[in-house]
Amino acid sequence: MENPIESNSDSELPTRLEVVFDQDAGHVRKSSLISADADAPRLSRRHADQRIDSACFVHALLEQPEALQLGRVSGENGTKGTTKSPFSQLGDYVPHVIQSRLLTKRQLSDMAWNVRALSKKLGSVKMKLNVRSVFILTKPQEQCLVLLTRQVTRWLLSKDRDQPYTIYVEKRLEDDEQFDAAGLHEEEASAKGRLKYWDLDLVKKKPQTFDFVVTLGGDGTVLYASWLFQQVVPPVLSFALGSLGFLTNFDFERYQSTLETAFRDGVTVSLRLRFECTIMRSRPRPNQVGQRDLVEELIGEESDDDTTHHPDKMFQILNDVVVDRGPNPSTHASPYP
Repeated sequence: MENPIESNSDSELPTRLEVVFDQDAGHVRKSSLISADADAPRLSRRHADQRIDSACFVHALLEQPEALQLGRVSGENGTKGTTKSPFSQLGDYVPHVIQSRLLTKRQLSDMAWNVRALSKKLGSVKMKLNVRSVFILTKPQEQCLVLLTRQVTRWLLSKDRDQPYTIYVEKRLEDDEQFDAAGLHEEEASAKGRLKYWDLDLVKKKPQTFDFVVTLGGDGTVLYASWLFQQVVPPVLSFALGSLGFLTNFDFERYQSTLETAFRDGVTVSLRLRFECTIMRSRPRPNQVGQRDLVEELIGEESDDDTTHHPDKMFQILNDVVVDRGPNPSTHASPYP
């Protein structure tokens, strides 16, 4: 490309300016451009050594693929591989009670770095999962979506699918007249034993049962799915059937082609961070007189190994946290990011 600056004197501009564009860097930010001949960037020793010990569970699994024995996505001749779902290999996983993780600033920094690295890795590949069980989450208290849920369930249970899927719908739909579970069994005889129902207890105790999650609703339904799966979270595909659509990227009118493509060709996973919120309860102390100062307890007494609080409950939250003061109007929140 010639220099756009023209001059009447050739001595002022003896040469031409040549600009070469790297084809591989067409959609990369300028700050991320590197020469094609440059060596691959090396990870810092701290990040390289601490990856496996990271708080990011999935990142640790990718660093140890032999633990899951993942198959190839595709063979050398283009045939389909046998990629097993990592959730199906967890067995009868029962989540145990985890104590509150008070991460230091360095640990938070390492975790954020690991999540970005993992998200970049997942964003450049398609994951082929051997989907056998599909979890359908319908927007609660929206009766108009029950018929659409039945429509998706009927299509997934059809014998025309590549493999017989096991479909889990909410327990409340078992006796719903519009859903008509008995009619589904009559319409599709092969669906016997493959239409099942989930409740909160099943999701809590055996989250590894589900290979894929389909939500029918808006952003609130996606957030509800994140709340249901507190530990193990299957891939979530969201159809836009609500008022907001920031997290619902797929049009319901094309649900058949969308699901068929996802199951056959694989999906690109977008990783999202979640808040971990811990409810702390104060420990009663004998001979306590007067009011207790929270700052003194957290900074003064606990520094002397005098534990004044204990973790009661923990929640993994995707987007935001709402704290209800309840009967204590003077209570104030002190968030620590």
